[in-house]
Amino acid sequence: MPDAQPHLEPFAPRAAPAELEDLRARLRATRWPDVPEDAGWTMGTDTAYLKELLAYWADGFDWRAQEAALARLPRFRTHLGGLGIHFVHARAAAPAGPVLPLVLSHGWPDSFWRYSKVVPLLTDPGAHGADPADAFDVVVPDAPGYGYSDRPAGPAPDSIAVAGLWARLMTALGYDTFGAAGGDIGSHVSRYLALDHPERVVAVHRTDGGLPHFAGDRAELSPAERAWFDEVTAWSAQEGAYAAVHRTKPQTAAAGLTDSPAGLAAWIVEKMRSWSDCGGDIERSYTKDEILTNVMIYWLTGTIGSSMRMYRANAAIAPEQLTRRVEVPSGFALFRGDVVRPPRAWLERTTNLVHLSEPEHGGHFAAFEEPELYARELRTFFRPYRTAAAG
Repeated sequence: MPDAQPHLEPFAPRAAPAELEDLRARLRATRWPDVPEDAGWTMGTDTAYLKELLAYWADGFDWRAQEAALARLPRFRTHLGGLGIHFVHARAAAPAGPVLPLVLSHGWPDSFWRYSKVVPLLTDPGAHGADPADAFDVVVPDAPGYGYSDRPAGPAPDSIAVAGLWARLMTALGYDTFGAAGGDIGSHVSRYLALDHPERVVAVHRTDGGLPHFAGDRAELSPAERAWFDEVTAWSAQEGAYAAVHRTKPQTAAAGLTDSPAGLAAWIVEKMRSWSDCGGDIERSYTKDEILTNVMIYWLTGTIGSSMRMYRANAAIAPEQLTRRVEVPSGFALFRGDVVRPPRAWLERTTNLVHLSEPEHGGHFAAFEEPELYARELRTFFRPYRTAAAG
């Protein structure tokens, strides 16, 4: 049943001093594993880099400064579906034409953090050298069990359920029609927004095509599609252990990662490095402050376990849902540094493809790695759909 006019409360969390002192004590008491000679990043997170990062976390990182920076975003909490939901709601600063509402959906291992750099570029393009007519009203929710949204007491919602929550959130904010965009799990959520609410979603933009699901004979696929299927299989065998843990035994990993900031950082940082366009040097894509802000949100909210459980929920989605074709106009920006990038033939098979670009720089977290490029992609793609949304 739809929520009746949910109450929206401004939200600016502030960590208690005792939480920060406890964190520093844990960091300084880290019990380090032995490391095979010359292991580097070949077996997971490089322990030498992790020691450097944790030393800075304990004695150099200024969480209060990062907390204040995040507080400059207009943030709110409301209740939907029995859960407290945290979200950014930033309105267009100086609109010069129809304003398109846009809901941005994040993935794992992140939160609203993924879009924190790009929000001002989208709401006030004129102040950043772009056309003021391309301004958006931007909504960036934390999925249940992520960031500052509530952790579900029962089973985690899957991407279909989260898409339904975001449709209700947009209604609560007064938006009948809107655009949707996202990557990683947020790509799935955006896909289901388009599938289940096509009368409201004017267009959908994604930075990946998800992992492939195909019910037919592989002989029907193009050579490029078959090669991509093989690439995904090889990638999953080499890189997919984390996802298998999330799907099957998330509570086992959650016990250690919730208790140990070193373990939490290792679990997240390895993915930030391997999925980014950093050439093996994570600090080409992020500063230590940026890395630790992402990790810190997980630490303070205790959401690593609840975020992983969404993989379990998504693994139970019925196959017929996974093979539905998106008929809403669809655009993709496949950033060159991302993983398992689908071929055009697959995107044409599975969506109403109207736009495909391949930016030269940026990876899985493109909205954070390359915010200017990402903002330009969204402005370009959604430009033809503004009048439809306004109407």
